[in-house]
Amino acid sequence: MANDGTLPLTWTPLIDSLDLVALPAAEAVRAGAVPSARVAPVEDHLADTAAFCEAYGVDETATANCVIVKGRGGGKDILAAVIVLASDRADVNRTVKKHLGASKLSFARTEDTEALTGMTSGGVTPVGLPADWPVLIDPAVAVLDDVLIGGGVRTSKILVPGHELAELVGAEVVPVAL
Repeated sequence: MANDGTLPLTWTPLIDSLDLVALPAAEAVRAGAVPSARVAPVEDHLADTAAFCEAYGVDETATANCVIVKGRGGGKDILAAVIVLASDRADVNRTVKKHLGASKLSFARTEDTEALTGMTSGGVTPVGLPADWPVLIDPAVAVLDDVLIGGGVRTSKILVPGHELAELVGAEVVPVAL
C-alpha cells in the first residue's frame, strides 16, 4: 500500500473531528500539533496493528506503534514514549535505556499506560502525551510522507506526516528500532 491517505476509510482533517480521538490528543491538536493530520474511525476489533493491516491491506512499514516505557535513572522516575514502525521492534533494553539514562527500564503496564496518558492501550498516540516526557521517534518513522498511528483510543487511526511527529513537544528523532 502506498501510504498516501487513499485507504478504504473515511478520512477527515483531524482538527475537524476531534471527537474521534482521546481528549489529550484533541487538546494537543487544538494547540497546533500535527496540523496536516487526518483521522478515520475504525472498528475496535481492528485497532491492533496486525488486524488493521490485514483488514485494510496496509503494509506494516506504513504504520507506527507508540509504546510507553517506565523506569528509574539518576534517582528519579522516567516515563517516555517510543515510536517505531510496526514492522520493527523498539530496542528498549539497550538503546532506549541508554538514551534515557535509565538504570532500569521496561514497558509500562497497561493500567499505568492508561492512567498516565489518558489514552486506551492498543491505541496510544504520541500526540498529546505529557509535555515533560521524551518522545523518541525512530528515523524510519520521521521520514515518511504519511504514517498511520493510533488515535489515543481503539476506534480511530491518525494519518500524519512523519516530520510533524518529529515536531511534537518532547520529540527526538533517535534510532531506537532493532
